[in-house]
Amino acid sequence: MTDPLPISVIVVTYNSGHDVADGLARLSDQLGVGDELIVVDNASVDDSVAVVRAAAPAARVLALGENLGFAGGVNRGATEAAGELLLLLNPDAVPAPGCLDALRRAATDHPDWGCWQAMVALADGEHVNTAGGRMHLLGFGWSGDWGDPIDRSLTAHEVGFASGAALCVRTPLWRSLGGFDPRFFMYCEDLDLSVRLRSAGWGVGVAPDAVVEHDYEFDKGANKWFYLERNRWAVVLANYPARLLVLAFPLLLAFELALIPVALAGGWWPSKRRAVVAAVRDLPHTLRRRRAVQAARVISDRAFAQSLTVDLDGEFFGPIARVAPIGAALRVYRALVLRALSDRPRGVRVGG
Repeated sequence: MTDPLPISVIVVTYNSGHDVADGLARLSDQLGVGDELIVVDNASVDDSVAVVRAAAPAARVLALGENLGFAGGVNRGATEAAGELLLLLNPDAVPAPGCLDALRRAATDHPDWGCWQAMVALADGEHVNTAGGRMHLLGFGWSGDWGDPIDRSLTAHEVGFASGAALCVRTPLWRSLGGFDPRFFMYCEDLDLSVRLRSAGWGVGVAPDAVVEHDYEFDKGANKWFYLERNRWAVVLANYPARLLVLAFPLLLAFELALIPVALAGGWWPSKRRAVVAAVRDLPHTLRRRRAVQAARVISDRAFAQSLTVDLDGEFFGPIARVAPIGAALRVYRALVLRALSDRPRGVRVGG
């Protein structure tokens, strides 16, 4: 029998003193020999650091002098990590008993997976926060099966992308890909990492027997819309194969125009306008990153596109998701795009 793979758990806090203690206490009970807990504090002005040290005395606390966001905070913690696996865990996420061992098992049972997530439950522990993310051809992602009762019979399987609320990734792969792009700051960095791993030939999955409770709400103000929209374009422009980008451009443009009245009606137009300006300003960086991402891509253009959906099956889309002609048109569009793309692989996966 092989020894359990050591896990380095990274928790990023920012004014999280009111909700970090319970998760750290539950997590500490599951840490084994060779495991470690690294807490990165993004210059909190509350008692986050004191709460962490009281709840998890064995944790290594990195108290930063500035707020690097979730992406930068995780990157900083990962530089200190010694485990073969990294587990990125939100400060308000509470792992159920046996969670870490289940995530370890997924690493050995699915050696072709680059990253995978726990089953993330809502605070009641009975309903789904995310059972694996779904990514749309337009570049945005959402929580799969949100609000559904948790299906205890589910087995491990691949998903569109793995949620950063409880995301496990192989440390050598994390380092070979350069971790998160720190410019993301927060939101979509988990989507981007999952897409890059899949492009490089690795699977992305969910381990349903690893459960984490997470008190989730979507609406977190205007800044969230800014990061979601700016980072959506960073994901699309860096990761999409060139031919797919050309074929999807009419749909992407139509979506941008359609978002204008939606953003105006929803009160987040200033955030959307800021996001467009920032995406244009960041183009040189995004194009440099694109060269690296495309150089590492081994899957075919068609295989990449097949991982993207055009369905609007989440609880977040409102009445538009029930307009049958829109759904039918999107499915026809996707079928035509897939037919036009090459199915020739680009190379052999690096790293195993």
